[in-house]
Amino acid sequence: MIVIRYEGVIYRPPSEFDSLIIQATIGCPHNKCSFCNMYKDRKFKIRSINHIKKDLEYAKDIYGEELEKIFFSDGNTILMKTKDLLDILSYAKSLFPNLKRATMYGSAQYINLKSLEELKELRNHGLTRIHCGMESGDDEVLGKIHKGYTGNEMIKAGKLIKNAGIELSLYYIVGLGGRELFSNHAINSAKVINEIKPDFVRLRTLMPRMGTELYEEYKRGDFQLLNPHEALEETKVLINNINEINTCLVSDHISNYWNIEGLLLRDKKSMIEEIDYALSLDSSNFRNPESGSL
Repeated sequence: MIVIRYEGVIYRPPSEFDSLIIQATIGCPHNKCSFCNMYKDRKFKIRSINHIKKDLEYAKDIYGEELEKIFFSDGNTILMKTKDLLDILSYAKSLFPNLKRATMYGSAQYINLKSLEELKELRNHGLTRIHCGMESGDDEVLGKIHKGYTGNEMIKAGKLIKNAGIELSLYYIVGLGGRELFSNHAINSAKVINEIKPDFVRLRTLMPRMGTELYEEYKRGDFQLLNPHEALEETKVLINNINEINTCLVSDHISNYWNIEGLLLRDKKSMIEEIDYALSLDSSNFRNPESGSL
């Protein structure tokens, strides 16, 4: 990870570990999700294009023009005006002629503000991947966590990204429906994934964070956290309900109980077998469900 300057705590996808991080926006424009405490310390704003360009210039002075990957943070940089995004993408390419990947976060409600033509233009100017926190495809779960969109709106956004030729990395939070919505959360999320056919589905397992609404629900006993075996069973339901599509499922986060990874078109059976093996192990082999929560 290469950082030039940054306001607040740094957040980036694990897959961007070796990318230059340029802070194009600060915070998250939504910032209402009941499970998330990532941007509570800052008010959302869009940085000036001149400041973003100066950071890019500074990065070139330090690392030279051989840089190949840039992640434009913070949350929902896709919300920026298309002309401004085109400007910084073009400028990055002019400074780093070997640039292969430019990525950013984007939630469905902000992706849907763009037209297909705008997204295609962004792709033509170097935007290669959107990281999107779907979290769930179930409308009841999405409503409870105040995500700001429905499953159908997620499908619309996902198809826009895919039709524009931009890679889509969707994030699914295991256990987000608790015990109450265990099945609906997994099955309806699989339906959304089947419709979109994203390039990646990345698993995260819920660990309630202090300072969030969901944490308070959990501490009151109003939300039942899944134990390791239940979380693995939910993951199995999710995978079993996803079609054999050319999507890579990845378990690239410390929150998860087991490393499950593969191409759904090819490895679905072996991933289920891996989960079944994990389910055969005693719960003492897994982290405490409350670890990272208290």
